[in-house]
Amino acid sequence: MGDSGGLSPTRDTAPGPLPGTTGAGGRGPSARTGLVLAAVCLSQLIVALDISVVNVALPAISRDLGFSAGSLAWVVNAYTLVFGGLLLLGGRLADLFGHRRTMIAGLLLFGIASLLGGFAQTPGQLIAARAGQGLAGAVLAPIGLTVIMVTFAEGPARTKAVGTWATVAGSGSALGVLAGGLLTDLLGWRWVMLINVPLIAVALPIAMAAVRDRPSHERPRLDILGAVLGTASMTALVYGVLSTDRHPWGSARTLSVLGLAVLLGLAFTLWERRSSAPLVRLGILRSRTVWLSNVNSLLVGAAMVSGFYLASLYLQDVLRYSPLEAGFAFLPFCFGAIGGSVAGMRLVKTVDRRLLIVGGLLLLAAGMAWFSLADASSTLIGGFFGPSLVASVGMGLSMVTNTYMGTSGVAHHEAGLASGLLNAGRQCGGSIGLAVLATVAAAATRAAEGTGAGAREALAAGYGRAFLVTAALALAAAALTSVALPRLRATAAQEA
Repeated sequence: MGDSGGLSPTRDTAPGPLPGTTGAGGRGPSARTGLVLAAVCLSQLIVALDISVVNVALPAISRDLGFSAGSLAWVVNAYTLVFGGLLLLGGRLADLFGHRRTMIAGLLLFGIASLLGGFAQTPGQLIAARAGQGLAGAVLAPIGLTVIMVTFAEGPARTKAVGTWATVAGSGSALGVLAGGLLTDLLGWRWVMLINVPLIAVALPIAMAAVRDRPSHERPRLDILGAVLGTASMTALVYGVLSTDRHPWGSARTLSVLGLAVLLGLAFTLWERRSSAPLVRLGILRSRTVWLSNVNSLLVGAAMVSGFYLASLYLQDVLRYSPLEAGFAFLPFCFGAIGGSVAGMRLVKTVDRRLLIVGGLLLLAAGMAWFSLADASSTLIGGFFGPSLVASVGMGLSMVTNTYMGTSGVAHHEAGLASGLLNAGRQCGGSIGLAVLATVAAAATRAAEGTGAGAREALAAGYGRAFLVTAALALAAAALTSVALPRLRATAAQEA
């Protein structure tokens, strides 16, 4: 790894796992490690589900609560904005205040926000509840990898744990679309919020019983100014991108907000270089495995979040599927993501990481390019199931390997930072990618309408153009990995 100067001394830096967990080389797991992994995966499932579970319920929500056309998008945006803006801070909180305490607080907050959302009576109440879920998600998303990194020593046990976590993270959003369709059609839209409560009721006692903190005699130190600058920069960036649905990319408002995000980011970087206990130790990015895995997370996040959104719209707007039918159509994606993740878990320790990541990204790109060929006359089997399987297997394979690469060799006291960076990259990539690709799809749809195409045909043309861009993002990640990893392997001993 790079320079370790400026580390906050609030956590034990010993390389071994916690007492009572996996031993050296990841062998000899105790009974507790299975419960730890269950708590981590349930927490990640809750976060992943809520990224997409409301998508197919939006029309029902609008009818019931009386949302205006302009405000309905904030049911999604409120979660995304707070989640993306606070991820770096959420990752650091686990390092500073303890994994068990942070996970329990995140689960409780998520449960309260979900209950409030499920019983919301006005648009404002639901938007506030979604923001609360975003805050809780920013705490829970990084904690999963953090707990895995300090519980499982590097070796087969950690590889399996990371792979299991990545499987849940990768398939959770697709399961969210399925769950959203089922719940909306069978029980009503309020259950897309309330479904979190029983999940939390299971996860919370497991986390309380199994998750442990490293003993520390130091007072936690939080970089307050760094937290303010970093959170403000991330929030401004996500808000500026999300608001392009109402203010064009070239408008003074959008450019001003994005410019503010850049200035705040520069101020954050300068401060972190000077701080004695930085929120983000910039030296961690000197490790090429860390920066490469984060760039890949950014690009793949942009491709996949946009892909889920575009695919769900294609099913409902072009193929005229009901929410329930659209949800079931995502089952092949779930199965493919699980299969790709399992393959990645088994191969990551014996096959060159470069081959696994690049191969997975090429499959993802091929699946997205296949999606772009779908039109208004496509069948579900040829136009959706086929590309779903190809793209999902590629996503699972590359995501497991990339996550393992981005966390290998990271010191335990920076586990939250490393996982927070990976999650922040994925979330910001998703927010930016979705806004950009929505613009691309809208422009291509208007162009098709100008040639006399019907409404469904024009929509299909717009979604197809956007899917091509997602394929290009996956190809860019594959090209970067193929160039960077050979040099990485030559210096692996130095950077580990």
